[in-house]
Order: sequence, then C-alpha cells, then structure tokens
Amino acid sequence: MAAPSKTAAGRFFEDFRLGETLRHATPRTLTAGDVSLYAALYGGRFAAQSADAFARAIGYPQAPVDDLLAFHVVFGKTVADVSLNAVANLGYADCRFLAPVYPGDTLTAVSAVIGLKENANRQTGVVYVRSTGFNQRGLAVVDYARWVMVRKRDPAAPAPQPHVPDLPAAVAPDALGAACPPIDAAAYDLALAGSPHRWGDYATGERIDHVDGVTVEEAEHQIAARLYQNTAKVHFNALSEAQGRFGRRLVYGGHVISLARALSFNGLANAFHVAAINGGRHVAPLFAGDTVFAWSEVLERAALPGRADVGALRLRTVATKNRRCDDFPLRAGEGYDPSVILDLDYWALAPR
Repeated sequence: MAAPSKTAAGRFFEDFRLGETLRHATPRTLTAGDVSLYAALYGGRFAAQSADAFARAIGYPQAPVDDLLAFHVVFGKTVADVSLNAVANLGYADCRFLAPVYPGDTLTAVSAVIGLKENANRQTGVVYVRSTGFNQRGLAVVDYARWVMVRKRDPAAPAPQPHVPDLPAAVAPDALGAACPPIDAAAYDLALAGSPHRWGDYATGERIDHVDGVTVEEAEHQIAARLYQNTAKVHFNALSEAQGRFGRRLVYGGHVISLARALSFNGLANAFHVAAINGGRHVAPLFAGDTVFAWSEVLERAALPGRADVGALRLRTVATKNRRCDDFPLRAGEGYDPSVILDLDYWALAPR
C-alpha cells in the first residue's frame, strides 16, 4: 500500500463542506520591515500609518500597521485552504476592522465555510467563507466574508445543495470605529497630513478623480503576494497559467485594492483609517503592464455614536486599467465600462 502523500494539492470545490471550520497554518509576526516593504510596493502616504510621532500626537501608542496590510496577511493565511485552486477571487462583504495592529503583533486566521454553489458548467463552484484574523492575545482584529470561484477536481463529482449566504449590504455606522482609538482632532496636523479637508468638508455625491496612475510590474505583484504568504497558483505559475483561462499570471485582487487605496490619497488624504469594507467586486482581471487609475464617490457621511473626534465617509472607489478617470468611468450600457477592474464600497474615518 502506497504511503499517503506528504504534499498538499489544495482543496477543490467538492472538498468543502457547509459549516466546517478551517484553522489556517503559519502565524505571521508583522515587523517594521513588512511596513516598509508595503510602502515600497504601493507608495501609501497616510500620515498616521507613516510616522510614529504623528500617530502618537493624535492618540495612537505608535503608528499602526496599514489596515489593508493586516487584511492581506489574514487573507494570505486562508489561501492554502480556500483558494489555492481558485480561478478568481470574486468579492468581499461585511468586513470589519476590530482592533489596531502594530509592528510586533502576530496574526493567525480561522475560516468558516458559509456557502457553496456549483456553477452551471460543473467545472467550478463558488465557495463562501467568513474569515477572522486574531492577534497573539486572541483578540479579533479583522473579520470578513469573501467568495471565490474554485475548480472541481472531477466535473462529474456530486455537488452539495446550493447555499448562498445572506450578507448585509453595508456595515452599520454604529459598528464602526473599534480599531481607531479616541484621537485628538485638534492635534491632527493638516499640513503634515497633506490636505486641509476634514470629514465635514466632504459632501454626499461628491466625486473625486485621484488623477495619478501606476503601472503594475510582474515582479512587483508577485512580491506583494509573497509578502502576504499568498500561494494561489494563478499569481505565480506561468507554465500552468499559459494553459489557463487568461493565458498568463493574474494579479492578486488585493494588490488592486491597495493600489487604489494608495492612489486615493490625492483627494482623501485625511481619510486615514479604513474602518470597514461593505462590499467589493473584482470586475475584470489585471495583468502586469497595465496602468491603474482610480476615482471615488462619497456615498454617505455618518457621525459615529459617542464620538466627536472622527466621522465616517462611505466611499465607492473605482479602479480602472489603461484609462484615466477624469470622466469617472463606471457603466457601459447594462454592464461595467470595459476599463473598470475594481468596484469597492468601504467606510473610512476622517478627523472632524
């Protein structure tokens, strides 16, 4: 009898069971080196995450790790058990940042399978999971739902009864702010932060072209995925992906989110903390050599119960490839404009 294999090929759609819990491997201690590499990859300039002195002046014990860096690291933990055999990550919902993460913190992750639905072609299915990241003290720091299209090992394998979870359209304002300590809004230096505009200077319906563009390099997006210990084959294996759906390696969707967030500094410099992601859709793939642009719309402005220091801006940030955003591209007929690659709905906090 042959010995069982010591290597893992990853889960296929038929391997998932509704309600099962997946405890993911490899705790990850975040360091100042990770923070610097993240800054080198995306060029984010939000002051609270860039400078200990600025962060301490407004009320943090030190500069927190960028919210999306923490999100990506937790996401990366889940890949080997959820999306190693993914065709594409499809979307996110109900993502809440629950506690700040600082250099020196160690993150782990656990996921629950909350939905399964085989696709009509029987070659793939959609897996829905809720993933939670914890620090070394067992405190939840981020919690989110996502859904991903996963290949089947055997197209003839029976599929479970379809179950699509009911996810909220948006995180309620009274559930925001847990990861942002009370800040001293009077000590928030607008000149150092890079913009004179506070929470009250933004109006519902306002649209902002973030102007700048950034071209994605092949090595860059692979370094980013490695930073998060994301092992999905679609990002790395040029040999297998040459025979795949797109004929080449696919840029990790989170890379697009971080690029769009970094670009949004030009116009939203004081929206310093991502408090929640209401929903997100990767509309179209991104590849090395494409140039990313972004624009945002203020969907809502909300005061937070019991807090006069910060307010919440509900933002829709749209990223495009190879097309400027001065005319705010979004729809074309009943679908998206062909240039749109990301449609992200999230809450960010800004000083009042």
